[in-house]
Amino acid sequence: MKLKKLMVLTAAASMALSVTACGSSNNGNNGGSNSAATNAPSESTAPAGNAGTDNTGAETAQITPEDGATLTVWESKEERAFTDAIAKEFTEKYKVPVKIEELSPVQQVTKLSQDGPSGLAADVVLIPHDNLGRAASAQLLLPNDVFEKETVKNNTESSITGASYDGLLYGYPRAAETYALYYNKSLVTEAPKTFDDVLAFGKTFTDKSKNRYGIMWEVGNMYFDYPFIASNGGYLFGDNGTNKDDIGINTDGAIQGLSEFKKLKEILPINSGDINPDIKRSLFNSGDVAMDINGPWELAGYKKALGDNLGLTPLPTVGGKTAISLAGFKIFAVNAYTQYPNAAKLYAEFASSKDAQLKLNKLVGSIPTNLEALEDPQIKDDPYVSVFAEQANNSQPMPSIPEMGNVWSPVNAALPEIWDKGVDPKTAMDKAAQQIKDLNNGASK
Repeated sequence: MKLKKLMVLTAAASMALSVTACGSSNNGNNGGSNSAATNAPSESTAPAGNAGTDNTGAETAQITPEDGATLTVWESKEERAFTDAIAKEFTEKYKVPVKIEELSPVQQVTKLSQDGPSGLAADVVLIPHDNLGRAASAQLLLPNDVFEKETVKNNTESSITGASYDGLLYGYPRAAETYALYYNKSLVTEAPKTFDDVLAFGKTFTDKSKNRYGIMWEVGNMYFDYPFIASNGGYLFGDNGTNKDDIGINTDGAIQGLSEFKKLKEILPINSGDINPDIKRSLFNSGDVAMDINGPWELAGYKKALGDNLGLTPLPTVGGKTAISLAGFKIFAVNAYTQYPNAAKLYAEFASSKDAQLKLNKLVGSIPTNLEALEDPQIKDDPYVSVFAEQANNSQPMPSIPEMGNVWSPVNAALPEIWDKGVDPKTAMDKAAQQIKDLNNGASK
């Protein structure tokens, strides 16, 4: 099914709700999806299709595991509690033993490209969606065909976009991730609505001599700076992140937003290299940073440190426009070389269902992509997860084309030029855009 058709189906099902977000907890922080796939199978060596299944939709999604099937699933250490629980439930229902192996999601596509053809890789993998293009273009994954209609109907539009590549749905979305604005209620009495509000507060609070700042975030990291690029019309790649030749980081809208970014140096007068997650975390926990742009992976620690003084709000507007954050997703996918495609597809669907996503939220704190799960009181009544869900509704999926790996280094070099050295945003981003273009063309030759 072509992606356009997918999106029409999804829009009808999800109506106005389009919650997003999820790369791994570290994906946005380190841009950790840049590594190139190696030893990718050729078209002639990749296995064909999904034995015993077809593409006719929900009414034919009654597949059964192969006789003697056993599964191996790759999972992150941080989310092992969920996987142990859901694997046990799956085995009880389908009588298929499941072995869990810990592997960071950002490493899984590279390892799949190495171990898939030899039969040593997991049957079901968990990857950040921006790694999907590498895996799908190398024919490492089976399409999500048997459960395609259910997956499209049940999940947010953005998560379906993130789980699709070149017009085909490959992934089974399981969690969304983006960032919002944490603030210390004992210091900030009212959540800021605009970055002008942030600037005004910072002028009264920031004191560099005391190592005290109104706001702090990783100003040299494009993941967190994306609202300044996108909120006024900038973008990474055109055609919803699929056109590598249409680079939008230096459009008029992007430059306008980055001019707002540059203003904030007044209340955070330190160089980008002097900010890292550990420093920022310590200062926020101690009350020396009043606001922090960050993701749900910090929630548990911040709640422990600040208790009832912890506030969370969607990102302030940028230049009068709604702040558009960058969204990531964790998606299950099925190894194209699995001996048990039926069992593997059943597991991927089972472990990404509404009930599974609510279990994942309860055990790990993740944001669901399932539409019904998002409406569940467990999510809607949570004062923190509901804010991330609201911000995610104003986010864009990180492009999943392989060329996304060419974006991080040029942009993450340009941002410190703007912040640390005061370089004109247009000059810095023109240079970055040309570098990305050169890398894309070099990669395609």
